[in-house]
Amino acid sequence: MTGTAGSRAALFVVGFGAFLPLYAPQSVLPRMAEALGASAAATGGVIGATTLAVALAAPMAGPLTDRFGRKRSMLAALLALGPLTLALCFCRTLEQVLVARFLQGLALPGLLTGAVAYIGGRWSGAAAVAMTGAFVGGSAMGGFAGRFLAGLLGEHFGWKAGFAALALLSLACVPLVRRGLADDAPQPQTSLGGHLAALLRHARDRRLRAAALFGATLLFAMTGTLSYVGFHLAAPPLGLGPGEIGLVFLVYPLGAAMAPLNGRRLGRLPVRRALPVTLALCLAGLGLLLIPHVIAAAAGICVFITGIFLAQSLALGYVGRTARFSPGAAAGLYVCCFYLGGSLGAVLPGLLWPAYGWTGCLALIAAVLAVGAVMSRLMDESVPAPFPQADQ
Repeated sequence: MTGTAGSRAALFVVGFGAFLPLYAPQSVLPRMAEALGASAAATGGVIGATTLAVALAAPMAGPLTDRFGRKRSMLAALLALGPLTLALCFCRTLEQVLVARFLQGLALPGLLTGAVAYIGGRWSGAAAVAMTGAFVGGSAMGGFAGRFLAGLLGEHFGWKAGFAALALLSLACVPLVRRGLADDAPQPQTSLGGHLAALLRHARDRRLRAAALFGATLLFAMTGTLSYVGFHLAAPPLGLGPGEIGLVFLVYPLGAAMAPLNGRRLGRLPVRRALPVTLALCLAGLGLLLIPHVIAAAAGICVFITGIFLAQSLALGYVGRTARFSPGAAAGLYVCCFYLGGSLGAVLPGLLWPAYGWTGCLALIAAVLAVGAVMSRLMDESVPAPFPQADQ
């Protein structure tokens, strides 16, 4: 059915399918490093390769989804993610894994931009907020499920086993989306050159440039923390296995769910005052992660993720309100910088791991968040706006 309930369920599935494979390897990175004979930094590239591909493809995704239709683009992306995720089961070297992960990243913007454009083209007001909330909820559950299943199956059957299950889940999303969403007609073709020109114009706007760089610091922090916390939890004195590390990520959807509840209060403040509060939450979470105890680690991840989701939602809402033309291009600039930051966050903390360990990684991440605080001071806005739901 393609009624309201069916559409909401289908958009939940789109978000779930988009984020199911994106960060799934984080719970098995220590096992992958051991099996492939790679360093922590090199193995972190397994996450960085995908986020880099998303960053490169995001600016072009908008015009392409307009040309071929948003629903069709989302279905094509889900169909591609199935075999690309399964391909990880046949990789024997780190280089092969990186290629497969990069190709996954090229497919993901079709889901991310396709969903946002589909919602914007069919609903407005409260209905649009509800549909966006369904997509956000699906993305949070997909991010958790990918990490959890990869860790749980990796514990008993090796690091590759979880990816076979994730591939099947991605393909199972296809008929649900096909039946749940009404068909949409392709839009008048947007010139790719015009889209990129608008993106460059937005990059010359000091406020939008600051917002994009702020977003880069957010995903740097998130990717760096959640990629290397597995190495921390696997090392003495905790010594957790992949399945146990996957269980720690149970708090991920809890943190994501808490963000919009608290964000409605923060949304009443000017963004320059609200964002430092979210960054303080992130730093508090990092402080808890310094404590060598499983409960502290779970609490730290929950607090940290709450801060990240709050900051991301506020920043995206700011971009939407600030862009005076071509809002899609402004969002493309933000998403591009956001995922470029994630690519750096997947690798740079790992370079500190051999000499400084987990403490060195967290120190770098805290320093990057401090840069984000500076960027937030440049995001001037005189009139606060209601808090928007947004995806992480």
